[in-house]
Amino acid sequence: MSEEIVFGIHAVKSLCESENPRVREIVVQEERRDQRVKALWDLAKEKRIRIKRVNKQSFYRSIDKHKLGDVTHQGVIAFCTQIEQYQESQLDDVLEKAGPEPLVLVLDGVTDPHNLGACLRSADAAGVACVIVPKDHSAQLTSTAMKVACGAAENIPLFFVTNLTRTLNKLKENGYWITGTSGEAQTLLYDADLSGARIIVMGAEGDGMRRLTKETCDELVKLPMHGSVSSLNVSVATGICLFEVVRRRLKK
Repeated sequence: MSEEIVFGIHAVKSLCESENPRVREIVVQEERRDQRVKALWDLAKEKRIRIKRVNKQSFYRSIDKHKLGDVTHQGVIAFCTQIEQYQESQLDDVLEKAGPEPLVLVLDGVTDPHNLGACLRSADAAGVACVIVPKDHSAQLTSTAMKVACGAAENIPLFFVTNLTRTLNKLKENGYWITGTSGEAQTLLYDADLSGARIIVMGAEGDGMRRLTKETCDELVKLPMHGSVSSLNVSVATGICLFEVVRRRLKK
């Protein structure tokens, strides 16, 4: 059985609190006996998840064995069964179950696992039906991404698609409207039509969306920038765009 490693107190706690926890075992560094670890220990016992303390040497042997490198583990590691891998063929079923006007997030060329994790966290909070990324030139769902996602990776279906343009065109044929983000856009996010079944496309920092992705969008929008910086971190911009859609839907 494939195994994944999740590290950090908050990330492990979020996994334990999920509806179907996949945590097999939690390992805690012996020196960690503060209140946050105590709360995690009590939660693990409540959920009947095996948890144990090991000395510093044993703890770091686990890190070296799984090649985690220099991670902020906070003295806590969880060994988990592998997260569900969604296939492209499941996309229609997932969206059909999401309701009449699903909100979908597309990340085109986001290669930093920290940004992927942060985007998943925002997507989960905004009620996004699924996240779609191209298989090539994209961050993978690594232990770092899952830690930053703080449990969102358990809840948001993540699709790695072979041909992003083809997937977007298929969704357009099924009634979706695609709003892409670009610093070159003439329309502000706050002036755009964000109604209906909606796809928000975020490009990579610097290069932005690829040309074919941009040409597939129904409209390009940008955020108003009033300071000295020319753009925001992609995960920050993602949160702003998604919650503008949420704000409008709450006003209905």
